[in-house]
Amino acid sequence: MEPLANKIRPVNLADFHGQEHLVGPDKPLVAAMEKGHLFSFILWGPPGVGKTTLARIYAKTLKADYYELSAVNAGKDDIRKIIENKPTKNIPGEEGLFGPALTVSTTKAVGADKASADKPKILFLDEIHRFNKAQQDYLLPFVESGKLTLIGATTENPSFEVIPALLSRCRVFVLEELSEKDMLAIIQKIGYKIPKEAEDWLIGMAGGDARQAITMLENTDRLYGKIIVKNLKNTLQSKFLRYDKKGEEHYNTVSAFIKSMRASQADAALYYLARMVEAGEDPKFIARRMVIFASEDIGMEDPHALAIANSVFQAVDTIGMPEAGINLAHGIVYLCRCPKSKASYEAYQLALEDAKKYGNLPVPMSIRNAPTKLMRDLGYGKGYTRYPKEDLLPEKLKGKKYLKS
Repeated sequence: MEPLANKIRPVNLADFHGQEHLVGPDKPLVAAMEKGHLFSFILWGPPGVGKTTLARIYAKTLKADYYELSAVNAGKDDIRKIIENKPTKNIPGEEGLFGPALTVSTTKAVGADKASADKPKILFLDEIHRFNKAQQDYLLPFVESGKLTLIGATTENPSFEVIPALLSRCRVFVLEELSEKDMLAIIQKIGYKIPKEAEDWLIGMAGGDARQAITMLENTDRLYGKIIVKNLKNTLQSKFLRYDKKGEEHYNTVSAFIKSMRASQADAALYYLARMVEAGEDPKFIARRMVIFASEDIGMEDPHALAIANSVFQAVDTIGMPEAGINLAHGIVYLCRCPKSKASYEAYQLALEDAKKYGNLPVPMSIRNAPTKLMRDLGYGKGYTRYPKEDLLPEKLKGKKYLKS
């Protein structure tokens, strides 16, 4: 049975909610669609905020042959088949989204004929961060030559996961969690009778993920027929919402994992690690969180923590699963046992606030770079000593203390 979230997916921007910074009047994606501008881009943002929907609307607007692959189970052969127009079966549950002229397919767009040879080909690659370097290298020349226009979707920072050569040929658009207003509009559009108390609970639970909210509603309706808070909570605990790498349970488990390390509870952290590994989570995703944790939550209380966490990441990348689980467990126990301090992280956040608030304040003359005689004559670098004792902050910020301990 086709999921409700797919049935009600918008097919035009008029029905799309959220991401006003991209699809509002005169914003980048709207301007591109209005002008028929074809280019490769990456959509980076949390799950359930419209990445796939935007890709489909863009392709439909530009009248392109549109193909979808998931990097989880796709490979070089799938890309080659798209280039050679060799059809395979459609993605399950996605047939007929655009009607006969444009249907989501892993290779050949339905309705494509000899005339479609002149049409541009748009490849939507979901979870592009799951493509390894060799797969991305294979994809690169097709994007570079224009044989394929790439739309990547990822929940991970593309600067870490996409090879520089491919990233340089794509614009990156950052998508945001849906606002409560947008979530409410999406929920009410479905047509279920929902009391306000249940709406509020559902919006809070979903955390800006429209697909999660819609799935909860659909499953609650199937199980109980009546959508109230009690039934929604019962559904949340039911078999209908298993851990998946895009769903709410995924983020609950990751959150529990981080908070367990923060609380120095190694047993709990190892348990949540085991749950993620058993569910098929990308081990590099886990290791990456550990590297961030080492600086954010441990910092200078144990400067070796970052080196250990980074070593775990490298080991995971080199060893692979299932053995890399041992490396992860080793690193987690170490991080749990470390003393904790957010001082350096909080100091950076305070400095960042001032950088945004005051912009480019003048750098003190004594520490300015002075590569030319003119600059030296103007006083650049004058009075500089190797270990100065004076405050080196800009004049407006002198005396400011960001690091509290």
